[in-house]
Amino acid sequence: MRDNTVWITGIGAVTPLGNDFSTFADNLLAGRSGVRETPLYPHGPLPRQFAAAIGDIPVPPGWDPGSFSQLARLEQLSLSCAARALTDAGLWEQRQDLRVGIVLGMGAEYLRVWELDILAGGRRVFEPERDVQSVVHAVREKLDLSGPAAALAAACASSGFALALARRWIQLDLVDVCLAGGCDLVTPMAYAGFHNLRALSRRTDDPEKASRPFDRDRDGFVMGEGGTVFVLEPNNLAGQRDARVYGELAGCGTTSDASHMVIPSSDPQPASRAMQMALENAGVRPQDLGYVNAHAAGTPVGDRAETRALRLALGESAMHVPVSSTKSMTGHLLSAAAAVEAMACLVALQRQTIPPTINLDNPDEECCLLHVANQAWDRPVRVAASNSFGFGGSNICLVLRAA
Repeated sequence: MRDNTVWITGIGAVTPLGNDFSTFADNLLAGRSGVRETPLYPHGPLPRQFAAAIGDIPVPPGWDPGSFSQLARLEQLSLSCAARALTDAGLWEQRQDLRVGIVLGMGAEYLRVWELDILAGGRRVFEPERDVQSVVHAVREKLDLSGPAAALAAACASSGFALALARRWIQLDLVDVCLAGGCDLVTPMAYAGFHNLRALSRRTDDPEKASRPFDRDRDGFVMGEGGTVFVLEPNNLAGQRDARVYGELAGCGTTSDASHMVIPSSDPQPASRAMQMALENAGVRPQDLGYVNAHAAGTPVGDRAETRALRLALGESAMHVPVSSTKSMTGHLLSAAAAVEAMACLVALQRQTIPPTINLDNPDEECCLLHVANQAWDRPVRVAASNSFGFGGSNICLVLRAA
């Protein structure tokens, strides 16, 4: 019988809290905010703008900085994360001898190209190399990968679906190794759209305090940018080469609200079922969970809806499982959120310390959970779960287990 265990053996990351696992972990557990003023429209109509932004994107080892700088920024980000993940896994030299697949959750950054065309006077031709799928194919080509490639778009759950699909490809023996995760960037168009939806925090006087999931005074989310790409591989290959292992991608569950494009469903059943499916898929019980990384973005409606779903899914264990939202520090990375938050779960598993929800000064009475508020907790963690609930009703839960 084929062993269906899938390990995470490499990580490439560019985040508001650092560009490698160790730096990200240190800043996350210290409760540092990555949010700062980010003037996307310096002379535009929007009020003071802020986001959890990244700086320069690291050039992968061995790449010519000049050639790298000519790529679109989303291509730079995706390529940097993917190449450094392979290097981190010790598979860079072997990549051409293996069936290496790649599946990434992608977002709206490629719309920046369309935006620039509109500002320049309108689009005259459609260039197929400028769509979201082509970013993945560009990375595959530049890394010389021979396995399947796919780009997935499911709003804030996109990179969670990418991880679930990559895990399934491995279990079906369609690939030897798979790169999986997601990347997204803050753009003026996306920022203006969420601003007009009134989804963003208006706390312009103190940006670092603006992202405050589960807090009574929350007033919207803060956009973030960056990406994380993992190397997933089966147990037999990881064992053969004595690979260093971060943890196991142990289970996945997904449902759809089919309710509203933006507002979470008032029925907690769909999101709750996604969590229950993930736990069953991983073969664990609610009481086995040592940590839940909540989707909670800091919206008044969304955090309460997730609380109801968590309490339904976890039952009697709901008030005994520590919960936090790392979006309080990273902002909401949209299509990349699930991947970055899966990395946060790996931090908890590796460091045996649970990251906090910062800015949680006055917990909302309707968000009654075991909150890890403002300070990290030293606590044994063997199993962690991460929720991602996308606009349009796409729900996914990932379960990760310590090696």
